[in-house]
Amino acid sequence: MKDFYNESFNYTYYDYEDEICDKGDVVRFGAIAIPVFFSVVITLSLTGNILVLIVLALYENLKSLTNIFILNLAISDLIFTIGLPFWAHYHIWGWSFSEIVCKLVTFVFFTGFYSSILLLTAMTIYRYVAVVFPLSDLSTWRISTGGVLSVIIWIISIGAATPSLLYSSLNEIHHNDRRSLGCEYNSILWKNITIYQQNIFFLVAFVVMGFCYIQILAKLTKTTRSHTKKRAIKLVFCIVAVFFIGWVPYNVVIFLKLLADNLIAPFHTCKASIRLDYVFYVCRLIAFSHCCLNPVFYVFLGVKFRSHLKSLLLRIFSRQSPVEEQQVRMQIFTQGSVY
Repeated sequence: MKDFYNESFNYTYYDYEDEICDKGDVVRFGAIAIPVFFSVVITLSLTGNILVLIVLALYENLKSLTNIFILNLAISDLIFTIGLPFWAHYHIWGWSFSEIVCKLVTFVFFTGFYSSILLLTAMTIYRYVAVVFPLSDLSTWRISTGGVLSVIIWIISIGAATPSLLYSSLNEIHHNDRRSLGCEYNSILWKNITIYQQNIFFLVAFVVMGFCYIQILAKLTKTTRSHTKKRAIKLVFCIVAVFFIGWVPYNVVIFLKLLADNLIAPFHTCKASIRLDYVFYVCRLIAFSHCCLNPVFYVFLGVKFRSHLKSLLLRIFSRQSPVEEQQVRMQIFTQGSVY
């Protein structure tokens, strides 16, 4: 493997103002760190999100609007996870799949990204209305409304990700003594448009969620809420906070890399570009790990989810009698959502 790295990645060069810029070390760093980290993320995400779907299918009837959002968020995380093995393979051996696979993997990535943002925004708005305007008609949205909102969110996400499906292709990457294939945008214009679009989505969601949680906190300081509602708000807040902590640095870095690609100061030098590439790899690893973190919050903050998970594990690993299982269900029957 070491000889392969030396042969494939040791002589990667880029031009910066007539300066030969060797990025072989950066590529080798990505070829080692990304596959190892992605392996952990993929394992945790598949295990955690599939368990969420099983718990919802076996123990919940989706009468809670929040449960509908959690169902869609788990699906979104799984969709996002599907593309990670391909990116891990890409960073080790280069792109060895067809152009159709390139387009689909890129499309899946952006669909998962946009749907996560929109679903978390919808969950936050719903919590905002339920807390700040508890007596309004909006605070008692029907389940059918949740279904319609979910469909709209997926339509918007697919529409926003469509340029990646249309304009991603296999491009030659030139090295010192060889060429390899990369899965990239075939148009600089659409690459730039996609980066701006990502940041606009992110900024709008950040403003909306920030406003909602400021209003929620202000309301909670004036009124006494039930422990269950506070716990639900805490869970949604943690999910949203971790999402933004992970994705804010990534979105900032991809914008800075856009400036570097266009040789805009102070990122127009080889040294600055290499540093930015290292930061990009680290921020991307942190951002991509979000798909495996949501189930962790359900376990640590969701009392009802823990009860459901305990019942599920008992069913799998022990011979739990129907009476014992019914007792577990009765303990959590009165709670309204999965947490």
